[in-house]
Amino acid sequence: MLLGLGARAQQLSFKTEYIGNSGYYYLPPGEKPREKIGDARGSAMVYQGAFSMPLSMKLNANNRPTAWGVGLGAAYVSLKNRNFSEHRVSEIVNLQLGVYHVRPLNDKWSMRASVGVGVFTPTTDFSRISFNNVLGSGGVVFIRHLNPKLDIGGGVAINSSLGYPMVFPAVYVNWRHDGKFDVTIELVEGLDVSAGYGFNDRFKLSYALEMNGQVALLTKDGKDVIFSHQYIVTGFRPELTLGKTGLSITAMAGLNLFRPASYSDRTLKGVFAGDNDYHFSASPYASVGFKMKL
Repeated sequence: MLLGLGARAQQLSFKTEYIGNSGYYYLPPGEKPREKIGDARGSAMVYQGAFSMPLSMKLNANNRPTAWGVGLGAAYVSLKNRNFSEHRVSEIVNLQLGVYHVRPLNDKWSMRASVGVGVFTPTTDFSRISFNNVLGSGGVVFIRHLNPKLDIGGGVAINSSLGYPMVFPAVYVNWRHDGKFDVTIELVEGLDVSAGYGFNDRFKLSYALEMNGQVALLTKDGKDVIFSHQYIVTGFRPELTLGKTGLSITAMAGLNLFRPASYSDRTLKGVFAGDNDYHFSASPYASVGFKMKL
């Protein structure tokens, strides 16, 4: 969440997502076809909110900011699992808090850095939360401004998902093509690709592809494990801006293309295991939400 924050005005957002019912499959390594796991099926409801606030900000001659800010994020997932032979995670709660810093290095380069902490748990009973559910994170990305429409960058992200600090690569891509027709590609901590048409100042319709997910840290059969839930969705995304209030309402209707949901050992070997590809198949998808600049 934090590396994706920019030095923008104070902003609040919330989104509700519905992922329809579909079968559960295992994809073996190699060229073997996927295997259906009995009559197991599942759907999901996802509720996500975020708040960001710059604490200080100033612009240079190129209109690029130097800023410090804080970000808050929360997600709740209700997983409706049916006909599984063993107990499955039925809910996920993710809470994150962090500080970010953005600054230009010169005319062509900028830097984004963040540090934060989060709680990633499979329950809403906060009395059961332990240090095992807490995850620290941080990162730094160096961004090259190739032209007014394209920024690319790379760096490192650090988290403690394995119980000790691990370094992972971080990639930043932001391409914009403005006008009545616009194309946006954002690859920061998730993926958001859209092509849209602005009918007027208030209404815009886009076709979009998004990738998102949540995780829970827990103990299963005496071992520390990670339960990950991800989804790739696509569909039409209308956006309505309500005058000069700073409020915009968005929705999306389409398909969930791919929804991995599985356990992995909380070890380096477990995270990169190639025999853990369990997923739900394609299903209907819908979402509605809002963004407000405060």
